[in-house]
Amino acid sequence: MPQDLLYERLADRMRRQIQRGVLRAGERLPSLRRLGRDQRISLATAVEAYQQLEREGLIEARPRSGYYVRSAPMQAPRSPRARHLSRAPMPVRNPALLGVLDVQSRRDLVPLHAATPAAALLPSAALAASITRVMRRDPDTALGYTVPQGLPELRERIAQRYGQCGVEIDPDEIVITAGAMEAISLTLRTVTRPGDIVILETPTYHGLLQAVAAQGLRVLEVPNRPGLGIDAAQVGELLERHAVRAALLVPNFNNPLGSLTSDADKRALVAACAAHGTVVIEDDLYGELAYSGERPSPLRRYDDGEHVVTCGSYSKMLAPGLRVGWMLSGRRTPELLRTKSFSTVATATLPQMALIEHFARHDVERGLRRLRRALADNAQAYRQALLDHWPDGTCVAEPAGGMTLWIELPDDIDGQALFEAALERGIGTLPGHLFSNRGDYTHHMRLSCGQPWDRKIETALRTVGELAKGLQG
Repeated sequence: MPQDLLYERLADRMRRQIQRGVLRAGERLPSLRRLGRDQRISLATAVEAYQQLEREGLIEARPRSGYYVRSAPMQAPRSPRARHLSRAPMPVRNPALLGVLDVQSRRDLVPLHAATPAAALLPSAALAASITRVMRRDPDTALGYTVPQGLPELRERIAQRYGQCGVEIDPDEIVITAGAMEAISLTLRTVTRPGDIVILETPTYHGLLQAVAAQGLRVLEVPNRPGLGIDAAQVGELLERHAVRAALLVPNFNNPLGSLTSDADKRALVAACAAHGTVVIEDDLYGELAYSGERPSPLRRYDDGEHVVTCGSYSKMLAPGLRVGWMLSGRRTPELLRTKSFSTVATATLPQMALIEHFARHDVERGLRRLRRALADNAQAYRQALLDHWPDGTCVAEPAGGMTLWIELPDDIDGQALFEAALERGIGTLPGHLFSNRGDYTHHMRLSCGQPWDRKIETALRTVGELAKGLQG
């Protein structure tokens, strides 16, 4: 039989299996060699069959992992409309942002609200062993104060990691902080004054809105578009019309959209801000969590340390509770270091020493590959469950990385009402209006896909879908 007919027949058979649900979203397909052996076909034929299914959008190749069934296509949420740019800068208005959400501290909920990886996906045992070794070897140092800037060995490690994605960083410009949020808050406190104008994306993480509110700043919102990222052209327009002191941006896997801003737009963003004397505060918290396995460039790659302060953390890739983050502070190192010293003196010594010990003994990249694959699998499985169980007309963004899903509900379903109904059933979610300065996105919801797919998660997603249908009409 001609080879072209063989691959077409194989692709057709697998296509029907995917359409009938025999092969489900997120399921890993046989390797090319195994497929060839099982079907008694050549490797070239197996490659042609998979490539045909990939062109049709039915399967996807993941670097160093293999081929997987994609979820059925779902319409993406609509991009934020330009009306967000038509008004003067305004203070934070959404009252839900002025305090810490009670739901965030609850441990009795199915955690679809918590944008953190499950403990099973993180090297908890290895880190615990590192802490034990540090305490046995040098308890006095581990429990004492360290220098405000952070331990040199850890700063060198961070600089080396950024060097792997093309960013040359001097360890002496790195300031260790208690997580990324402290890094962002310290930078805002240093470069702005109450009443200054800052640019934020919409939608964006509610914690960033709270940080801005705490400084008494005024906000201009710029769209972050599903699948495309930050609208660099509209940032340029805002800078032309307003005296913007800072731009707080999340170009790599924005929370909640999971979108990735292109390198061309990143260059344009940095150039526009530099031309107008606007400080860029980059939240690079999710930069290491690309589903493709390829670490995207931070904005700092397109700056010489003059205009961009990049903030990051180990919270999402190693351990949230260690609270170790950093600022790539460039020429602002002395003033940011003073702000850090007056604020918290120094970041805790023990977590820094434990991380140094962990890096000396373990292959961090291997753990990251496992984490990325797991999050990508989760996102596919969660999206398929939404397609299967949520109301017709539900739209879900397809993230390129991170661990959040942004959902646009039909217009007759209120996100706050669905959040409250799910809470009564012991399921944590977050309503969309928390992710806007003005409380927009009332028909939206954010879910976390940081928990491994299992029956408990599937049941929770089905339950929320049923609740959503019950709120219609």
